[in-house]
Amino acid sequence: MYILVVNPGSTSTKIAVYNNRTQLIYRTFNHDEKEMAAFSTVLDQKAFRKQIILDILQEHGFRLNDIDIFIGRGGLVRHLQSGVYRINDDYIHDASVGLNGEHASNLGAILAWELARAVNKEEMAYTVDPVVVDEYDPIAKISGVPEISRVGAFHALNQKAVAHRYATETNRPYSTLKLIVAHLGGGISVGAHRDGRIVDVNSALGGDGPFSPERAGRLPSYELLKLCFSGQYTYAQLKKKLIGEGGVYGYLGTKDIRDVEQQIMDGNKKAREILEAMAYQIAKEIASCAAVLEGWVDAIIITGGIAYNRRIVELIRQRVSFITPEIVIYPGEDEMFALADGVLAAMEGQRELVEY
Repeated sequence: MYILVVNPGSTSTKIAVYNNRTQLIYRTFNHDEKEMAAFSTVLDQKAFRKQIILDILQEHGFRLNDIDIFIGRGGLVRHLQSGVYRINDDYIHDASVGLNGEHASNLGAILAWELARAVNKEEMAYTVDPVVVDEYDPIAKISGVPEISRVGAFHALNQKAVAHRYATETNRPYSTLKLIVAHLGGGISVGAHRDGRIVDVNSALGGDGPFSPERAGRLPSYELLKLCFSGQYTYAQLKKKLIGEGGVYGYLGTKDIRDVEQQIMDGNKKAREILEAMAYQIAKEIASCAAVLEGWVDAIIITGGIAYNRRIVELIRQRVSFITPEIVIYPGEDEMFALADGVLAAMEGQRELVEY
């Protein structure tokens, strides 16, 4: 079976084609920030991104009708359990209106469904583990403000994928393991995995947890309130300061950790301090998940693009190795394969297929 996987990011569109689990095509189409600024909303980008997908398929000799399964990254729809979901009208509505916010990931399933519909295969359009997976323990949702619940958006797809990978490699069921998974990318999420569920995790897109290359993370509430009412910023400007131009970028003017590493090599003490502070906050978040798991931790898994940086990994290791000596590094992320593998697993009866 030929499988098309679509994964839209804020400045890229990733496309892959698989024959079952064998990858035939993998392309990342990067978008210039000025080019994307021409669109008022994420939904306005739909036709632009769809044409890119069609062009790449044609370039590689595929017709849309050749595709058997269409899979899109899941976005900010309603909070739901981890799983493989068939895309339907309700999902398309919630993703289109941005039920839980506007994000490029909202386009993933919309594009998959529309491409499938173009060849009358809507029933073969799916998504897996959207960013709004909610498996929190009830106690973890209580924030301290009745109007605010501790539930949000994080890297559910990759967190689940690497947890299952570790379970397979150690020949143990994922449902029996107690794991802490730290996804380190443009956003950072650290999750406590117990009994096959992510029972607590910081909302990487919702202003919670460690600061990251482009996000401010958790901030002192009073100081943030002062900034909100200072008159210096509009809502849109402040949101961009927190998500997009916060974190490492706010201090050093770059979101690329490789650039930061070079600055450190060139003797920039400020760059070293900021990188160490980010590692410090990640380690704190990992330790808090150890408390969630009551100290019983089979492994700490560090994943995502930043996991390639040895300096950061070692700084984190130094602070969290007392929790468990089993610290596993899975650098990068393989979300495209995780999406394809998830749907195939559902078709093979290994995972439940759920209607949204």
